[in-house]
Amino acid sequence: MAGQGWDKTKINTVNRYRNRGKYDYQTVNTIVDETPVLHVSFAPSRSNGSPPFPVILPMVGCTSSYPEPAVPDKSDSRVIYLHGAATSRIIRLAQPSDPTTTNDDQPHTGIPVCIAATQLDGIVLALTPNHHSCNYRSAVLFGHAYLVTDDAERLHALELVTNSLVPSRWENTRYPNATELKSTGILRVEIESASAKIRTGSTGEDRGDLKDEGLRKRVWSGVVPAYVKLGEPVAAPMDLSGEVPPYIEEWIKERNEEGERYAQEVAK
Repeated sequence: MAGQGWDKTKINTVNRYRNRGKYDYQTVNTIVDETPVLHVSFAPSRSNGSPPFPVILPMVGCTSSYPEPAVPDKSDSRVIYLHGAATSRIIRLAQPSDPTTTNDDQPHTGIPVCIAATQLDGIVLALTPNHHSCNYRSAVLFGHAYLVTDDAERLHALELVTNSLVPSRWENTRYPNATELKSTGILRVEIESASAKIRTGSTGEDRGDLKDEGLRKRVWSGVVPAYVKLGEPVAAPMDLSGEVPPYIEEWIKERNEEGERYAQEVAK
């Protein structure tokens, strides 16, 4: 790692459209934190006769430092916390060979994982299908996943992951009980290499097509902005709290406005 970003290596260098590659911590961390569902790839254990296929799981996660500074800094290198059921395959695979050891003295070297985060920002419709594309923000990260066993760090990660879905949600709910905490697994992924790739703008056309006014008059070309729109909250049948809390309404409004603004802006 050099400066405020990842070194370019064989594993993380963007080869196609290299000008779209980004290697700074700020860009990579922001894409991860703005993606609700991350896709985590790993190789399953072959000792129990499992099929010889790689596994990819959708998981909820976010970046962080531990302990987190008073003012979080996404321009620095951070770990990724992943949340899953304690009985899930990836959580069980991350457990140390000797369950009596701690994170500090366990011989476990961590599970090699690859994490992908993608945001779709627009559908790019060119004059010919071969030049169609998408506006997007994507990040791919490589690292090793370790099971978090320290109680303080587990609570830190659970609060962060909860609030990464809806800000301030953790402090506005019931604290998890002992059974719930025991049934939840937390992985800490220490990132060794990463990069992001971003496409913005309008269509890229063939030079010959640009000279063909008849084609340009016949075929519509441009960008359809794309973003996640959060809908009106639907109360649970057992809910007795009344109106939707302001922190949820404000988050929905801000998230929708920002998503639409960015998608429209990068479509030009």
